[in-house]
Amino acid sequence: MPATILTKLESIVEEIDRNGNADRLRLTVLKKWFGSPDRLRAFAAWLAGRALARGRPRATGEARVLFDEAHALLSAPGVAEQGLGFSAARDLYFRLKAFQNEHKRLEWGAVRQIRDWDLVLIEEALAICVAIRPTPASGYQLAADYCVHYSSGYGAGLNGPARERVQEIIAFIRAYEGG
Repeated sequence: MPATILTKLESIVEEIDRNGNADRLRLTVLKKWFGSPDRLRAFAAWLAGRALARGRPRATGEARVLFDEAHALLSAPGVAEQGLGFSAARDLYFRLKAFQNEHKRLEWGAVRQIRDWDLVLIEEALAICVAIRPTPASGYQLAADYCVHYSSGYGAGLNGPARERVQEIIAFIRAYEGG
């Protein structure tokens, strides 16, 4: 059991409780845990499932079709034991990327236009699973993108609803490590 990682993640929750906010960089502690490719892929598949559960019920149109494809991929028989089917996951990754591949030009550069954040999370998770970006840094970025909450009422960073998401990651790590 990676006690120090869990302790550091729990201290993020405590900091949010105490100060109302914590720096997203505190999640970099996950990079060490993601040093194992099996952990990284398991986390990515788990997080894709979380994003699917959050986003699918409200999706319409083409987004709904993509969520349904992700659901079929993630819930296919044998996925838990053998992992995602490589070619199906890779194809879905490219369709998700193409779905939200519009950019807006601003004075400092182009910015990607996001229509559905949960589909971006699934896209990032699949990039890890199919070895497009299978690095501990990609795992950290995925976790941070999942946890960070942007709202005029909260600002930006690990705050408000991010507290619950950090706790979900703690629960995932405990379950994965069997403790």
